[in-house]
Amino acid sequence: MTFVLTEENATVRVSSVLNKDNKQYGKKFLLDGNDESCWSSDQGSPQWIKLDFKQKFRVVQVELQFQGGFVGKDCHMKFDNDKVVPFYPEDINTLQKFSVPESIEMGSLLLMFNASTDFFGRIVVYQLNVVCES
Repeated sequence: MTFVLTEENATVRVSSVLNKDNKQYGKKFLLDGNDESCWSSDQGSPQWIKLDFKQKFRVVQVELQFQGGFVGKDCHMKFDNDKVVPFYPEDINTLQKFSVPESIEMGSLLLMFNASTDFFGRIVVYQLNVVCES
């Protein structure tokens, strides 16, 4: 059975928030399921999103919807077994899906954005869906 991770079964941390304005751009908007709210990083590279799961899950896919012009470049997923998998987002506004090559049980996931399509290094994410198997 597959399901999408929610804030009930994961803790989210981020590298930064635009102008430290957590009410408008905070990490709480990453897993809220609302595509009108977003997490927006402050400027600078790298930026990252860290998910610590409340139990171990098998992650099969990561879905991200960026704001065009504020998309991660030179990206990778890092799992708690130190496995690193690169992924390559396009500079578009639509939901993009990235498969996890091996369905491994893990307790955390780090999404690293080493650069950005934005000159100042900002990243804007409207949706983050982590698809898991139980």
